[in-house]
Parts: sequence; structure tokens; C-alpha cells
Amino acid sequence: MTWLNYHHLHYFWVVAREGTIQNASQLLHVGQPAISTQLHQLEQSLGQKLFRRVGRRLELTDAGRTVFRYAEQIFSLGREMTDLLKTGEPAAGFKFVVGVADAMPKLMVRRLLEPALQLSADLRLVCVEHDLGTLLTELGRQSLDLVLSDAPLTPAGGVKAFNHLLGQSGVGLFGTPQLVAKVRTDFPASLNRIPLLLPGRNTALRRSLESWLESHDVSPVIRGEFDDKALLKAFGQTGEGLFPGTLAIAEEICRQYEVQLAGELEGVVEHFYAISVERRIRHPAVLAISSSAKSTIFA
Repeated sequence: MTWLNYHHLHYFWVVAREGTIQNASQLLHVGQPAISTQLHQLEQSLGQKLFRRVGRRLELTDAGRTVFRYAEQIFSLGREMTDLLKTGEPAAGFKFVVGVADAMPKLMVRRLLEPALQLSADLRLVCVEHDLGTLLTELGRQSLDLVLSDAPLTPAGGVKAFNHLLGQSGVGLFGTPQLVAKVRTDFPASLNRIPLLLPGRNTALRRSLESWLESHDVSPVIRGEFDDKALLKAFGQTGEGLFPGTLAIAEEICRQYEVQLAGELEGVVEHFYAISVERRIRHPAVLAISSSAKSTIFA
């Protein structure tokens, strides 16, 4: 049996987090040659290159990313063990850190993440919401395990990561029963002069909606624009206007916001992605999310 040298693994873990051997050396108070030697020995024992040099920084290889994820769990568990022995408090579960693009529908995020929570009672979910660019930067630094987004990563993002399409869904307009009753007959021509709530301009859905309205030659009254889709739905719940929603979660939207589906927007489609540093998904929580999305949510 080949034994893993955890001392070498700890040096690797610190270097991966700090980005350079020099930074790790200052943090560990160990000479750079000693760290380089131990990294080399770890790579030899594992039979894999763990780093590649990019300018002055070290970038993890695919194998390095896999080792880093295990190292995160190993040293997190070690800290939890010592905390438990010192304080008597139960150890916290393993963290699964997910970046959520701020344009993502919150009900959809909940549906997508539920299978990960069902994997283990010890899993501790951490959700970080921000714009996609910021989240991709954090993903590249291995600060996140996964990013959920309604837009794919593009080469211009400058981050080595991979898109995994979870599924796609049509879009409909929702509203209070009183407002829906006004438009159900002769939809979508009936939308003329009807109040409408729209997502922010810097979203794929907003562009699709504007194109759809133009192609159907209808002119609703734009009552409000919202970057936060949950806030948009909250205003829609009070009858301020019809609002777009993902048909894959139509039942949840109607139940939570006490609204009805006014009509489907033919040709308007939302896509949902899991973005990870893995070309082939291996992380058990990400696998659970992907499998459930394809077999249930977007089946």
C-alpha cells in the first residue's frame, strides 16, 4: 500500500491557495527550496503533475484540482476534529460552496441544489451570490466548488473552467388572477397597454423578451425593471404587472406568489449551466445536481 505523506499534501494545499511558492513560504515560514522539493516528491508519489507555471503564478492542472478538493476536505476535517476535542461542540459538516449568478431565479436555484443537500446530513451548503464575472474569478481561485448561471462561460472570461448544461426551459408570463383575466383571451395581442415587469437590461432573458415583444408587435406598459428576479416577482404578486417566469418551475411560482400563468412566450428559452473546473464532473454534489436536473427538472 502507498501511504500519502500529509505533510507534503499540506504544503501543496497552501501553495495552491496562495498561488506562488514565495507566498506559501512566507506563510509557512519554510524556505522555498524545501517547499519545491516536497511538492516534487508529492507529484512523484501520486504519479501526476499538480501544477503548471503561468507567468509568475502556479496554476493547478486537472489532477491538481482534484487533489486540492480532497485536501480541502481533509484539512477541514482535521480542524473540525480539534475544535470538537477542545470545545465539545459537534463538528460542522463538509462545505459545498456554490456561486449563484445574480440573474438566476431563486426558486430554480433551490430546486437545483436540493439533491446536493439530500446526499448527506453532514453537508453544509454555502451560497455566494454575485455577478458572473466575479464568481468566475473566485472559481478560478478554487474558492468555489461550482457556479450556477443562466449564461455560459465564454473564452473572454479568462478562466479555465467548463460549462455543463443542466437544461433549458420555456418562459411564460405570470400575474394576479385579476390581471391574467384581462389578457388570456387573444394572447399575446391582448398584452397591449398591459403593465409589464422586466428583468434588468444586462440579462439574456431581457434581450429575449424585447425581441419577442417586437416580433409579436405588442406594446405593454413597462411598469418596472429589476435586477433581482425575486424582487420582480414580489412586485408582480401585488398586481403591479405581469412578469416573466421559468415554466420548469411554474407550479412553484404560482404557489409561492399566488399568481397564475397568463400565457407561454413561444420561442423564448432560458438555459441553465453548472460551471466547474472539472471537464468531466466527479464531485458527488455536482453529479447529484446534474443528474436531478436532467432527469427531473428539465426532463
